[in-house]
Amino acid sequence: MLRTPSGGARHGAAADNRPMSIGTVLLQLQEEFPEVTISKIRFLEAEGLVEPQRTPSGYRKFVAADVERLAQVLRMQRDHYLPLKVIREHMDALARGEQVALPTPGGDPRQADDEPAGAPGRATAARIGRAELLVAAEVTESDLDDWESYGLVVPSADGGYDAGMVTVARLVAELGRFGLEPRHLRAVRAAADREAGLIEQMVAPLRRHRNPQTRAHAEATAKELAELSVRLHSALVQTALQVRLH
Repeated sequence: MLRTPSGGARHGAAADNRPMSIGTVLLQLQEEFPEVTISKIRFLEAEGLVEPQRTPSGYRKFVAADVERLAQVLRMQRDHYLPLKVIREHMDALARGEQVALPTPGGDPRQADDEPAGAPGRATAARIGRAELLVAAEVTESDLDDWESYGLVVPSADGGYDAGMVTVARLVAELGRFGLEPRHLRAVRAAADREAGLIEQMVAPLRRHRNPQTRAHAEATAKELAELSVRLHSALVQTALQVRLH
C-alpha cells in the first residue's frame, strides 16, 4: 500500500483512473480499515461524502479519487472521532483549496496544535471519554445508555472507552440503521463471551508461566485464535444465509 506525501494511503487501484465496483473499493479500503463494509460505503455515499459515477443501469463506478476520499473520511473518523458533518465541512474546505486545521472533538479547531497531548477531555487512540464516544458513533446519550444496559458497550473502571469499544459502538450503530436493536444483539454478545472464555481456557497454562516470553506467546496465541474465531463465525453466517436465501 502506497503512501501519499501527506501520510495518507493510496489504495492499490488508486494508481490509475479505471472505474471500480463497490466490491473492489471495499477490498482496497480493507487493507487499512478491516472493519469497513459495503453498507458503510453506501452510508457514506448517502451522507454526501462521496459521489461515485453511475452506469446507465444504475451500478456505482468509483475512481481513484473516490477511494482516496473515502480513506480520508474513515481516517478522520478513526483517528479523530469526528462526526460526519464536521468531516464533510473539512473535506469541502480542502476541495476549495482552503488551508484548514483539523478540528478536535468538542474543541476549538484553532487549538488543535496548541493543546497538550494529554489535556483532559481530548480523545486519544488509547482511550476516549463518553462525550467523544457519542461523537464517534454519532448517537445520543439514550442510545449509549441502552447499549450499556445490554452489555454491548462497557466502559472501563475510569469511565473511559478503549479503541475496541469504539469499534463495537460504531458497529452497533450501523446495525441499528438496519433496524437491529440492542435486544436483538444479546445473543451476539453472549456468543462472543463464550468464545472469549474458550480462548482464555486454551491459553491459561501459558499465561501462568513465569517466563515473560511464554506469557507473551500466550497473548499472541490468544489474538490468533480470536482472528480465526471471527473468520469461522463469518464463514458460518454466510454459509447459513446461502442455504436460507437460495
